[in-house]
Amino acid sequence: MNSLLFGISIAAILSTTSLLIVLLRVSPLLAPVQALSAFFISVFLSISTLATLLFILLWKHVPHLNWDTGTLTSIAFRQGVFLGTATTILIGFHVLGLLNWWIAVLIYGVFLLVETALEH
Repeated sequence: MNSLLFGISIAAILSTTSLLIVLLRVSPLLAPVQALSAFFISVFLSISTLATLLFILLWKHVPHLNWDTGTLTSIAFRQGVFLGTATTILIGFHVLGLLNWWIAVLIYGVFLLVETALEH
């Protein structure tokens, strides 16, 4: 396992642990602003790192791709950050009471189109 993948794995463990601590120790909806911001930051970090690891595993098993490890990791990292950002925006809309199913589809659709435009 190379050091970058090891670092992403450690970040995934730590960010998921921080999300669990925020959820189990502090109620983000009943606590002050610091708890809500800590919740959003930990959700973003945990989804981004876990999605990055899942995308790395997914792209490694696609047989017709001949990407080296750096390209694979950079693409998976970008996709993980996009997924984390979209999910954080989605949760923010839900907290504000603005979320409908079609708004969720539009949010994920925008990030999917940006990823498709960035694909080379």
